[in-house]
Amino acid sequence: MEAYEIIGKIESLRKERGWTYYRLAEEACLSQTTLLNMRARGTLPSVTTLAGICSAFGITLADFFSEDGGERLSSDERALVLSYRKLNYANKRAVKNLIDNLQG
Repeated sequence: MEAYEIIGKIESLRKERGWTYYRLAEEACLSQTTLLNMRARGTLPSVTTLAGICSAFGITLADFFSEDGGERLSSDERALVLSYRKLNYANKRAVKNLIDNLQG
């Protein structure tokens, strides 16, 4: 992948979640300046930086670089996943508990 593709994918994942650069920086334990400079200059993130970003998004580096993006989801499943990713930790736990209870 070229630098612009990696930066574009990070941008796409950030927007899918409705995150600001501030939120991504907080979740990835990075400075907001690091993210903004990477985007503005079109430079590749270090492996450590990219690993932190992937961790924040809840994906692996392999998922990030996967050509097919992993398992295909239906449009309903994708909408649910995208909504779930926007939740805070407490609400994510509540959703998981609800699903666990529904499954019996």
